[in-house]
Amino acid sequence: MRAVVQTVSRASVTVDDEVVGSITDGLLVLVGVTHTDGPAEAATLARKVHELRILDDRSAADLGAPLLVVSQFTLYGDTRKGRRPSWIAAARPEVAEPLIETFVGELRTRGAKVETGRFRTHMLVESVNVGPNTVIVDV
Repeated sequence: MRAVVQTVSRASVTVDDEVVGSITDGLLVLVGVTHTDGPAEAATLARKVHELRILDDRSAADLGAPLLVVSQFTLYGDTRKGRRPSWIAAARPEVAEPLIETFVGELRTRGAKVETGRFRTHMLVESVNVGPNTVIVDV
């Protein structure tokens, strides 16, 4: 699994003109799943993201900062050949969706306040980055 984590002053996800998730002063987490991922990777990624010290050298766990989690299969896009990305490394939706749900569940079990996007929909993601501070976390 892979996550792109950004510190944000605010972030939201809108689907069909409805805000389905929003946070202030926390982390926007874009998450991708590949074929070899399973529940263990989801749990490890949740721990790493929750304990990542990128909020003034503190973590979301330390501060109780909220997280907005958005599924993002394009994180596994391969652009090494040609101009059109290949999505072959991205897990199929029926594999990825339960692992994203496991990731979110693991965060909530750790006490995190988590908002989410909506899987398999066209989402409008808005964010105001702080720093800007962006980190890629691979498991």
